[in-house]
Amino acid sequence: MPDEPKPRRTPVPVWLAIVFALLCGAGVAVQSRINGELGQRLGDGFVAATISFGSGLLILLVALTIAPAGRRGLGRVRSALQSRTLPWWYVLGGSAGAFLVLSQGLTAAVLGVALFTVAIVAGQTVSGLALDRSGLGPGGRRPLTAARVTGAALALVAVTWSVSAELTTSVPLWMLILPLIAGLGMGWQQAVNGQVRVVASSALSATFINFVVGTTVLVIATAVHSVFAGWPSSLPTEWWLYLGGAIGCVFIAGSSLLVRITGVLILGLATVAGQLLTALALDLALPSSNQPIAWTTVAGTLLALVAVAVASIRWRQPSTVR
Repeated sequence: MPDEPKPRRTPVPVWLAIVFALLCGAGVAVQSRINGELGQRLGDGFVAATISFGSGLLILLVALTIAPAGRRGLGRVRSALQSRTLPWWYVLGGSAGAFLVLSQGLTAAVLGVALFTVAIVAGQTVSGLALDRSGLGPGGRRPLTAARVTGAALALVAVTWSVSAELTTSVPLWMLILPLIAGLGMGWQQAVNGQVRVVASSALSATFINFVVGTTVLVIATAVHSVFAGWPSSLPTEWWLYLGGAIGCVFIAGSSLLVRITGVLILGLATVAGQLLTALALDLALPSSNQPIAWTTVAGTLLALVAVAVASIRWRQPSTVR
């Protein structure tokens, strides 16, 4: 793939793409709560993650049977891989998604959705800056302006502030490190999935490939884990605990479309804004742990929103991508 692919005209203005990214972020926060609760009920985050990804894959299989454009897109990707115009590792974005869902199932219920989400912000911010600078995403290279770097730095400060109170409690450090790594992977996943969508000319095709890879990774990881830990004795009966895969389908498809318009950093920060607002609201209305929400978590969330505004305020690209 060329470093700076020639972009195509799109009727979607940047501001509207950011609004959609906010909504995608809200969905990720809800997914974190659902997958975290499912993992806690099962007592097995690996099985919870596999159920979430597997259910999303089933939904996409049904969609492919009724959408010829999605099947044609898969053919285009196969041809691009065979001709090596699309590097093989571009189709591995689902592995990062698998790690995100696994970290949700293992840690979100214990950390609380707000703390889990702000830990992801650091990874998303760093990867967003690096990937935009390298031009890995389908929108090509984007400069490191003062506003973007300042916004990213503020987001990192916000994360540190938000989790500072929790670092002195009984929450294991590895539970904070997992979503941090997942955040790094999210930026890369959005970039490569966006490239696959461009080749396929279909968000459905890119999303399906993402879920095939992610489900495969999780099935293997769960099988290995079960050798040592066994399997859950029963499944919970609440239907809403199985909606994580459907939400993931919407998020992955939306991100693969939006990243070409916004770039990785702005997409990541706008998604973060939606996550933080929804996550904090969920923790206030429906707390998932016995730990009270620290004032630093609230303050850090507000500072992270300021970071999004700072990074976006001098975003002087034309309102449409040309």
